[in-house]
Amino acid sequence: MNLITIFNQFPDQQSCIAHLEAIRWPEKSFCPLCGSDHVARKVEGQKVGRWNCHNCTSSFNVLSGTIFQGTKIPLQKWFLAIGLMVQAKKSLSSPQLARHLELNQKSAWFMQQRIRAAMASDEGALLRGIIEADETYVCGKPRYKDKNNKRGRGASGKTSVVGAVQREGEVRAEVTDDTKGRTVLGFIEQSVEVEGIRR
Repeated sequence: MNLITIFNQFPDQQSCIAHLEAIRWPEKSFCPLCGSDHVARKVEGQKVGRWNCHNCTSSFNVLSGTIFQGTKIPLQKWFLAIGLMVQAKKSLSSPQLARHLELNQKSAWFMQQRIRAAMASDEGALLRGIIEADETYVCGKPRYKDKNNKRGRGASGKTSVVGAVQREGEVRAEVTDDTKGRTVLGFIEQSVEVEGIRR
């Protein structure tokens, strides 16, 4: 889904909430605190998407317990941020994200941390279909030119990261101690549905 599609499909807060409710509660709404389905939509006040639980008397919304919980940033910008991060061929910095979404850098960084944590979660379904995987090394550029400063696998003091992306789908990434074949295979076994590999 490209950014124009996201912008058109989710033009306001209400459309974003309706989309999340349809995903989280496809059949019946329930309280994320006590699990009761004895709930009713709150009609008083100006807050969109609030619910009341008649079991534990709590008030909640579809954002409760998610990466969006407690945010004051419009959900449309969250959706656009996810789109930008998923489609970025290289790393997207928080200043870049801040410029794209007209936010301050601190807010963009906060969003990135939550989105990355969700992407790295083991709770999601395994990747399927056409998968592209690769490894990289993350580190700042050397301040001065140094012939002894090695790049790639021979680099020292750099963090190795292995990642996989499903074609037109989700992303999985993980910081690893190394990028040896056994390490990469272990990551693929945990992230990708592959026939012939035992789990």
